[in-house]
Amino acid sequence: MEPFVVSALKYRPQQFKDVVGQSAITETLSNAILNNKLPQALLFCGPRGVGKTTCARILAKQINSKDHENIDPDQDFAFNIFELDAASNNSVDDIRNLNDQVRIPPQTGTHKVYIIDEVHMLSTAAFNAFLKTLEEPPKHVIFILATTEKHKIIPTILSRCQIFEFKRITANDTQKYLADLAQDQGVAFEDEALHLIAQKADGAMRDALSIFDRMSSFCNQNLTAEAVSENLNILDKGAYLKFTHNLIENKIPESLIQFDSILQKGIEGHQFMSGLAVHFRDLLISKNPKTIPLLEISESLQEAYAEQAKQISLNFLLDAIDLAHSCELNFKNSNNKRLHVELCIMQLASLHFDGEKKKDR
Repeated sequence: MEPFVVSALKYRPQQFKDVVGQSAITETLSNAILNNKLPQALLFCGPRGVGKTTCARILAKQINSKDHENIDPDQDFAFNIFELDAASNNSVDDIRNLNDQVRIPPQTGTHKVYIIDEVHMLSTAAFNAFLKTLEEPPKHVIFILATTEKHKIIPTILSRCQIFEFKRITANDTQKYLADLAQDQGVAFEDEALHLIAQKADGAMRDALSIFDRMSSFCNQNLTAEAVSENLNILDKGAYLKFTHNLIENKIPESLIQFDSILQKGIEGHQFMSGLAVHFRDLLISKNPKTIPLLEISESLQEAYAEQAKQISLNFLLDAIDLAHSCELNFKNSNNKRLHVELCIMQLASLHFDGEKKKDR
């Protein structure tokens, strides 16, 4: 039996065109190589799992490749690419060794490329030892620095680099990529299931692929929204739509019973209130057809949100957002956390609707 390879490694992009959600950066780098305008020091910064190290490796291969469009995987110029993990090599001696190595020209190709990952982990003394080499490197050397915490890098380093800001990958882009991946692997799926995975990944493709592998095993190659939400310990949009329906109908008992069932699933009260505040925000956006596309959800769910938004006044939504947000903020300081949330639910179900307070039933 062949060993299992996780999707994050199996499907790691080998060319710039395969990188998801970073088209502005990949096009800039490709054009810089073609026009021979590539700087000798680059800094890739941004959240985890968005393609910084991947783009650094692709760039390192393409720098020495004569044909920038098609790279033969057997000709990756691996002897010219050096990766250094600054988290475990952050001393002055490590940087001095690096400074000595860069003076030796490459045996094949035109450039030696040094990829320094997690560069913010370098000590202050190591940064200072690196300054002169970074400012005036040999012509055959290119440095690619990668970090998730740009603010920890000293300004003198930043001023010597051309900086590329990687952005979080949108939920829609992640969902589309996972859909192609699922079809390639023969995994059945519901759109909402992939959307939940994309939401949980929070803009990190590596996290999305890791969750996708776990969910494929859990669901036995059939991803359903119910199974995914249960395993990831998150609520799907339908639960919030149902809960809001109870609130606007002033059904306090039903709302409390649904909240109890949510707690039984292992979802914390503050997590639920945070999601409810976001749900109210989404309903607010859904009141205007022009802003509905801002919701990164399926078309069927957009229709459901638009329909529920028609039933709720603007004042109700604004007050509800304020209540839910305040409940979340004060949750940590509450002695009886369940009562704290239940009181908020009762307040939400008692809000003014269409300018008049609902009558007690």
